[in-house]
Amino acid sequence: MIELRSTLAGRITLAVFSTLILLFLALPIIVIVVTSFGKDAFGNFPPDAWTFGWYKVLFAEGSKWPAALSLSALIASLTTVFSLLLGMTAATALVRSELPLRTAVYGLVLAPLVIPQVVIALGLFLLLEPASLLGSPVAIALGHTVLASPIAVMILMATLKGIDERLEDAAASMGAGRLTVWRRITLPLAMPGMVAAAIFSFITSFDEFFISQFMSSVDTVTLPVQVFNVLQYDVDPSVTAVSAILIAVAVVALALVGLVRRLSGSGKQDGLLPTEPGVGLSAGSETRS
Repeated sequence: MIELRSTLAGRITLAVFSTLILLFLALPIIVIVVTSFGKDAFGNFPPDAWTFGWYKVLFAEGSKWPAALSLSALIASLTTVFSLLLGMTAATALVRSELPLRTAVYGLVLAPLVIPQVVIALGLFLLLEPASLLGSPVAIALGHTVLASPIAVMILMATLKGIDERLEDAAASMGAGRLTVWRRITLPLAMPGMVAAAIFSFITSFDEFFISQFMSSVDTVTLPVQVFNVLQYDVDPSVTAVSAILIAVAVVALALVGLVRRLSGSGKQDGLLPTEPGVGLSAGSETRS
């Protein structure tokens, strides 16, 4: 790879291959966005004519899309709050305390990321169905928190790892209590990481399908479940408009993460996410020593 970059032909070849790979990865997204503006009811690509009609259909009178969109936004907002509470608590315990078996606890926290989502959804269904909680937005948000909170923990652990503990010790030595230190020192310094964790938690919940499908009812249908229901027996071109909206939400969210990192100066650091399970743990122990 070093020899390839050392020559002009090698740099051109590398740039061409990189561009082709990126275009291949982005091609399905481009097709969806372009098709959403097509006038053909069968969703042909490229479209023969252009229209905003499918976007108007989404918000027409009697449409089920607005209710599904608002419900997904509500559940994602609740999931964000729950994930931040759990994430900040777990990250603080893993980074700032002498928690026994921290590596094992860290692995347990990240377990939902490697377990198939359908297995988690089935487990939540069997757990909450006897309590008659199926269909509750709060229950669905708690289910989404199982998937979103590990991401929040990783981001917040990396954030806390980058905060100099001597600032907290200095505040404590001047008489500040634990709550005051957390509110006046730790929380402001961790705010960029909390914003990033909130955005990723929101996206995770907004796009979640399996848990929503298992835990939804007739009256509580999230946007991904509504998309599945519409496409199950027919091809509805309005789904392409919904997909384009979901893509726009993801792009805006990632742009916000980049903006927060730039404004906070965290772009100069290695990154918001730890690359190894022991990164946040070892960093915390090194700082204390």
